[in-house]
Amino acid sequence: MRPDTPRLGSSSPRGFTLVEIMVVVVIIGLLAAMAIPAFQRIRHASQNSRVINDLRVFAQSFEIYNAKNGTWPDNVGPGVIPTSPVSMSGDFKATIWQSPTAIGGQWNWDKNIVAGVTAGVSISGFTCNDAQLIELDAKIDDGDLTTGLFRKVQPTRVTLILEQE
Repeated sequence: MRPDTPRLGSSSPRGFTLVEIMVVVVIIGLLAAMAIPAFQRIRHASQNSRVINDLRVFAQSFEIYNAKNGTWPDNVGPGVIPTSPVSMSGDFKATIWQSPTAIGGQWNWDKNIVAGVTAGVSISGFTCNDAQLIELDAKIDDGDLTTGLFRKVQPTRVTLILEQE
């Protein structure tokens, strides 16, 4: 008989035992449990950066419009580009304005829609939680959604105020 041939009645290892497989599954589960919160933090940070950048671009476009025309554009609905009395131009990112925001909902131009706010860039119908909005507010303003220039003006609307009464 050759030396590499198993003898009758002897067992040779042919695979992993159940214990070995369970150890591997537990290790993978632990790694996933550590990775998921980190991934969520990175995703929120990325969303916040995108929203802040877009807010600044839109705020600047509306301020340039106001400087050129002496007035703010008329109020429009979510996702609609203000066009009266003249259309938005320059660096206004129309495709981004008409797309959902990084935190859900739609961009919205608001003129005299909330008491005390003459003009503002809003996000209507956002889907993120208040904790993420507070993170945004801390980077933009004062970290309080009830004060400052970035406010939660309605339960489903946050606004970057460009002019107050």
